[in-house]
Formats: sequence, structure tokens, C-alpha cells
Amino acid sequence: MKFLGIDFGWITGASGLCCLEWQQNRLALLDLQRREAIPEVLAWVDTWAPAPAPALVAVDAPTLIPNLTGMRLPDRLAHKYFGRYHAGCYPANRGSRFAERTVGFGLSLEARGFCHAPMMEPKQPGRYQIEAFPHPAIVHLFGLERILKYKKGTLAERRVELAKLRGYICDRLPLLEPGLDITHSTISLPEVPLNGTALKALEDQLDSIICAYIAAHWWYWGLERNQVLGDRAEGYIVVPMGVRSEE
Repeated sequence: MKFLGIDFGWITGASGLCCLEWQQNRLALLDLQRREAIPEVLAWVDTWAPAPAPALVAVDAPTLIPNLTGMRLPDRLAHKYFGRYHAGCYPANRGSRFAERTVGFGLSLEARGFCHAPMMEPKQPGRYQIEAFPHPAIVHLFGLERILKYKKGTLAERRVELAKLRGYICDRLPLLEPGLDITHSTISLPEVPLNGTALKALEDQLDSIICAYIAAHWWYWGLERNQVLGDRAEGYIVVPMGVRSEE
């Protein structure tokens, strides 16, 4: 079973891409990329999860947007449950300038056999997709008091926060269940760069690792250790419970 994490470019720009695979009761990192155009992203999906191979794709983007105005149900719930961690998500509706692009991407995945899976029987093979949101997942998985603010601030501030995220991925994910040991992978994580363009590229890639891990955690545990904000009709986000929710 493979797990694809996509930190999707909502409006323009590159998407971070990560492929994990369940091997011998551990997660292995198979690929870590960044692609610009949507056809390139879909070609990457086709390469690592060709039909009918089982795979679960987790996308950091609102791929289901039924509401014409206002906020989706999962957006409201994200603010309710994770606002105190500064992890409320950006609201989406059909009038949002990114809506056609993100919903279209979800439909492209559906056309490839990836059905939405806001409910799942753990450890069952199939072709699924879910919406992921890295910020609350990072808070829960790593037991943090607030999000890591690597997306805003000065370059120096972002570098510090992104270095923390890189460290958590390398040091903490191997200790979780399922475990992901990046340090023994044939693919090594880039070091935290000095310039802004390269920093954004690393941000996209690390977010894609978190998305792929969310996919694996959902497949492995189902509702036992995950929270689903919303449903298939109104949109949903899957959030691992992890350390934070068990305290």
C-alpha cells in the first residue's frame, strides 16, 4: 500500500509531492519531489500509483467545496477545535478564486479511481483520497502547544521554524505508530537553506511528507486515532489524534 502526500498549489505555483510505502511493518520514503503544473502532478501520481494499484492520496487543499458562500463545515470545525493552536484553516466556498482548481484536482483523482474516504476500515487495500491539513496534524503528532510558524515572518524566523519541523520529522516520526524512519531512507531530506526561494521549496516538500503520513495514519488506525472534521457531503478534513489528544 502506498501513501501519496500532495501539498497542492491552490492558485498557482508548485506542489510538494511525497510517496511513502508500507513495507515490513514500517513506512518507507520512496520519493520526494516538487512539480509546477497540474498535469505534471497527475503524471507523478500515475507513476507512483498506477491503476489499479492500492494507494491513498492526502491532499492539502479543499477538493470538496459544496457551499456557494461562507465557510465549509470542516473549516468551521478546524477553527473550533484548533484555533487555540493557531491552526484554523483558510475558508473555502465556490466563489473562492482557487475553488475551480482545487475541486478540479479532486475530480481528476476520482477519475483515476481514488474515491473520497471520510470513513475507512483500517488496513484495507483500495484507492482512496482524503483532504489533509498539516498544521493541526503537526500539533497533535508532535505534542506541541501551537503550530510551527514557518509560513510567515522574516526569513530568519521561518528558517528556525522550518528547522524544527525537519527535526520533528527525522526524530519523532520513527517513534510513532506507524513509524517512518527518514534517516535510513535512500532519499535524504535537504538541509534548511538560506534563501527564500529554496526555503519555500523545502516547505512544500516537508508539508507533503506530513500529508503522506496523515494518509498512512488514517489507513492504519481509522477512527480509533483520527478525527474527521465534516463529511463527504459538506467536505471533510482528516486529522491524526496523536500525542496531543492522548494527554
